[in-house]
Amino acid sequence: MAKMQIFYDYECPYCKRGYEYLGEFIGSHPEIEIEWRPVEAHPRPENHPPHTDLSCQSYYIARELGADMPKFHAAMFQAVAGERRDVEKADVLVDIVKGLVDGAKFKAVLESGKYAKQIDENNDLAYEQSGVWAVPAFRMNGKKLDAAVGVGVTKEQVKAFLEQR
Repeated sequence: MAKMQIFYDYECPYCKRGYEYLGEFIGSHPEIEIEWRPVEAHPRPENHPPHTDLSCQSYYIARELGADMPKFHAAMFQAVAGERRDVEKADVLVDIVKGLVDGAKFKAVLESGKYAKQIDENNDLAYEQSGVWAVPAFRMNGKKLDAAVGVGVTKEQVKAFLEQR
């Protein structure tokens, strides 16, 4: 089985599009295991808001609490891109995950900061160790597909990347 890492940020419209493209093709590739790595498109201490560390942490919390992860991703991307919600507010995040996980448990884990270090590690892995310049970014078997700044990735690039193992 091949393992593919995907670096993304819910605040990034190109990541939403890349996620949708991936959804079109990944079903034809059961041999690929996805390792989701939420990162900040503009990590601290960069002075370029929004800083999205809380929404990145929400991925790990939702997974811990047993959420349907495709529905979770869709809800997060819709909240940002479709509804322009501020996903750096705990109460907004709790509202987004309503119906997917227990909101009180979600908020308690979020406020504990349990996954803050994981986001720092993801940012370091992406930007310092894996050479990511822009998200979404895909890594598999020593190969990479990175977004072009201001463009993202194309449907054809995602399809070709999945097929190139």
